[in-house]
Amino acid sequence: MAETGATALPPTPPPHTPVARAERFVWLTARVLEQRLFAHHFRDGGADPVETALDAYRNDDGGYGHALEPDLRGPVSQPLHTARALRVLDAVGRCAGQRVERMCRYLTSVSTADGALPAIHPGQRDYPTAPFVPVVDDPPSDLLATGPVVGLLHRNEVWHAWLFRATDFCWQAVESLEKSHPYEIEAAVAFLDSAPDRPRAEAAADRLGRLVRAQGLAALDPDDLDAYPVSPGYAPGEHHFPYDYARTPRSLARAWFTDDEMARSLDHLAAQQQEDGGWPVRWRQWAPAPALEARPMVTIEALRALHAYGRAIG
Repeated sequence: MAETGATALPPTPPPHTPVARAERFVWLTARVLEQRLFAHHFRDGGADPVETALDAYRNDDGGYGHALEPDLRGPVSQPLHTARALRVLDAVGRCAGQRVERMCRYLTSVSTADGALPAIHPGQRDYPTAPFVPVVDDPPSDLLATGPVVGLLHRNEVWHAWLFRATDFCWQAVESLEKSHPYEIEAAVAFLDSAPDRPRAEAAADRLGRLVRAQGLAALDPDDLDAYPVSPGYAPGEHHFPYDYARTPRSLARAWFTDDEMARSLDHLAAQQQEDGGWPVRWRQWAPAPALEARPMVTIEALRALHAYGRAIG
């Protein structure tokens, strides 16, 4: 065959905006759910495809499983999976209706004696689980599991009998916090940002902000991280920054930090985008699949935080 003499087209240059680089990363690595969430947040994608993808993780008991929260493998419903499902529904404006009613019935069925949620139901024992997530026969109530769920349900004006005792538990847990750690504080903020009693929430948030600063739970200078010890049990370098607590400017936690502290933390967040377009997982990694599945989730949340503060992402 004779040569045509045609010149090959030059290679397409790589995308340069943060959102374009992240989009390539999502298409290369993400589950269908995160692909559709990315499209919803940044490419005008609809909510219906997100809900359809989320259905793959739903069980007959109304809860969610199947490693929706990547560090818990296996099919069984768990409070942390169900909390993740609620965050997805909230993100696409679908946190209502019979789906959420069934979720509340599931939450009621796995609640502890005081009406709150355990972090892990014992049914997880037969499946692989991150070593830093203990599975016990009689798990206690946990603010990390309960606070974000209660906050999301209040935020979406969902009223269910389960909420009454669970809300009381959250108030008691938040207002009695003394020595704490970053993930517990984040759960407290998730509750307080949507708790119906706003004066009480503002007072509790003000106290927590002083606690966070006194205990060094937020790295206020990203250029001097050695000055901020990592909490016991956390991975090396697993620091938390102002944007981890105040994911949007509307959060009560925003008042904990000066404008300069918040700006430096957002500069640090933007700089953490990696060569492949994704953001890193900062918590302890224990197996390849959970880390791979978590990175697109972390990437979407990083972009959402930057966008919420008016940072240019493309």
